[in-house]
Amino acid sequence: MTGPQLDPIALEVLSSGLRSVADEMYVALMRSAYSVNIKERQDHSTCLIDANGRTVALAERTQCIHLSSMQGHVRALLESRSLSDMREGDIYISNDPYAAHGSHLPDINFAMPIFVDGRVVAFSCSIAHHADVGGMAPGSMASTVTEIFQEGLRLPVIRLFEAGALVDDVLDIILLNVRNPEERRGDYFAQAAACRIGAARFHALADKHGIARLEAAFEELIARTEMRLRAAIARIPDGTYSFSDVLDDDAMGTHDIRIQVEVKVEGDRICFDFAGTDPQVAGNVNTPLPATVASVAYALIVMLDNRIPNNEGVLNAITVRAPEGSVVDAAFPAPVAARTHACQRIVDVVMGALAPALANQAIGACNGANTTIIMSGTDPRTHRPYVLFETLGGGCGGRSWKDGKDGIQIHVPNAANTPIEVLETEYPLLVEEYRWVEDSGGAGRNRGGAGLRRVLRPLGHTCRFTGTGERFAHRPWGIFGGAAGASGRFVLESDSGEAVVLPSKPHWVAIRTDQRVVAESPGAGGYGPPADRGQDRLAIDWQSGKFSARFLTEAYGVSASDLADIEVAPDALDYPED
Repeated sequence: MTGPQLDPIALEVLSSGLRSVADEMYVALMRSAYSVNIKERQDHSTCLIDANGRTVALAERTQCIHLSSMQGHVRALLESRSLSDMREGDIYISNDPYAAHGSHLPDINFAMPIFVDGRVVAFSCSIAHHADVGGMAPGSMASTVTEIFQEGLRLPVIRLFEAGALVDDVLDIILLNVRNPEERRGDYFAQAAACRIGAARFHALADKHGIARLEAAFEELIARTEMRLRAAIARIPDGTYSFSDVLDDDAMGTHDIRIQVEVKVEGDRICFDFAGTDPQVAGNVNTPLPATVASVAYALIVMLDNRIPNNEGVLNAITVRAPEGSVVDAAFPAPVAARTHACQRIVDVVMGALAPALANQAIGACNGANTTIIMSGTDPRTHRPYVLFETLGGGCGGRSWKDGKDGIQIHVPNAANTPIEVLETEYPLLVEEYRWVEDSGGAGRNRGGAGLRRVLRPLGHTCRFTGTGERFAHRPWGIFGGAAGASGRFVLESDSGEAVVLPSKPHWVAIRTDQRVVAESPGAGGYGPPADRGQDRLAIDWQSGKFSARFLTEAYGVSASDLADIEVAPDALDYPED
């Protein structure tokens, strides 16, 4: 393609301008959404995609797993319609992984064609996880589903707005199939508003710099990103690296579901081959191939160059092969609602495979889960149905240079914490505990991060609980001699003192007002031999309250009484941010 020549400064100005558009879209969606899941957990993403279906700019807070879905939506749109059929003000939506290259049904994609001088030059895109999209159970994430039809309303690429006007019939069908239509309506309009803001800000850039320069920037940004990542790949020693790990189960009788990868590096080329991975399973932990590719790209970026722009150039630099009909390339009509858990394990195996070649960038296995809590019922205050969808963070693996972080959303589900005050205001629930899980960070020269413990009780009504947990049976492994972190668990406790450990993927469990759900997310693995951890750092572990005397004695061979006398600066207990 020929066009204006851009010097590095001009390219950086245009790149920053495009990213600022995506960032403003992200904030607009977050601040105008109705649901806690978007406005507090920030389970949404925004981006700009060019007229050829290539991602050129993403919001900084974008979740990497959403990249493949937004791009897939636009490519499905381009496959089903010509650019000449589109009109200014159109907004197209979809969610289906098979008909529209989506990720899973709760993630609704929006794309608005941006016209300049009468032609489509880009798409303003948003995606958000909606707390319910219908299906057999509130939250649309039931662990007992065996086909995608049970997971919720499937949407191919369709117009929700035509030439700026709402297509009422389409929205009516969608809202008829969800359990809290008022909240869903508000979130859909927030996504549309974000797309419109993106289009308006893009037009301002085009007016200032000219569309020819912007389109030239698209080409340069993608090409330079690919060159930069290939240069980083070339620094990996040539060779073949492999690793495997397992998912706990699929809730439908299949356990120890293997995900295996072989990574072949030749110069600046890298191929990830998932041959040997188990076939897709009856339960919903399968993942579509685009989400697998996005997870691989994420793992490679964070190990090689975490400042690289996340655009089409990243995908151009890698090759991913997966057996069709496997758990990492699910075939219709496999359920995929809990695909994030498989994506987390994909990241683990990629990092595990490359650890021998990239020891300083490798980390112990993280919590490896997306510990999900869904509580639903009728709010006694309003007599309206509610659905709480929440995911808990957990431990980050120990690193070569530092301990792993405690209680964070790690890897692909880059969501935020739901504050207790918001949760108790929005839902008829009481948060009785929210703290670290003691002794959950794996021992090591640099320890793994701690998991989270959240305890919830319904107020004035009986609610239903559905959960999805991973790393409940298989602990997150340590690396280079580091110990494994603690596994997670769900427990149903009663005021009478009875406690029942629930399965890792409980479905539709009744919770009375004299009961409470305990959710504990996994910790993370340590890095390096525990014997190499200094006494001053062990004193911080002890005095922080995150580790018991028994754990420190068993894991490190030290006495808590010896550690109590070591003076620790107060700010050392805060584990400051990187």
